[in-house]
Amino acid sequence: MKPIRTLFWDVGGVLLTNAWDHEERERAIEKFQLQKADFEARHKEVVIAFEEGKVTLDQYLDRTIFYQARKFPKEEFKSFMFSLSKPKPEVLDFARSLTSKCLMATINNESREFNEYRIRQFNLTQIFDLFVSSCFVGMRKPEERIYRLALDLIQKSPDECCFIDDRPVNIDGAAKVGMRTVLMRDLAQLKKDLQSLGVES
Repeated sequence: MKPIRTLFWDVGGVLLTNAWDHEERERAIEKFQLQKADFEARHKEVVIAFEEGKVTLDQYLDRTIFYQARKFPKEEFKSFMFSLSKPKPEVLDFARSLTSKCLMATINNESREFNEYRIRQFNLTQIFDLFVSSCFVGMRKPEERIYRLALDLIQKSPDECCFIDDRPVNIDGAAKVGMRTVLMRDLAQLKKDLQSLGVES
């Protein structure tokens, strides 16, 4: 078995909180007193294009929230959206401890504005050499294409790479292209599973 040379990480749910998943949207619905069914239906129509970088944050908000007059300004809503992103410090510290041992990269689904904010806000460039983000490459997990592109970009064989995610469907996509995988539940389990693959912190 080849040694692991590259670790690919999901971002939301692993290294940071999610950016704009259902829990974050619920908080916005409650704070801004939105009609949930209408907002979620509009979100569903545009979320793929949003995460693939085909729709900007302003365009997304115009389609989902500001298609009608609101009592709050768009900038207030955007500030609230960004404020929901929080770090998972212990996982970030662990990832940072591995930078001298493996090539570090991400494979994540995220809109451009959220992705760029989170990379900058949490200094992710200090940990990761490559960001295979859906908004940059125009494809999303769990499509096999995004994992194959990640492998093309680093020129490593799949069995030299391990993908870490907190969602089974995304793990399955990576496994289909031959990557080794870790489904993360907590930090202790992540460390143990990586150790079993020969990745020591």
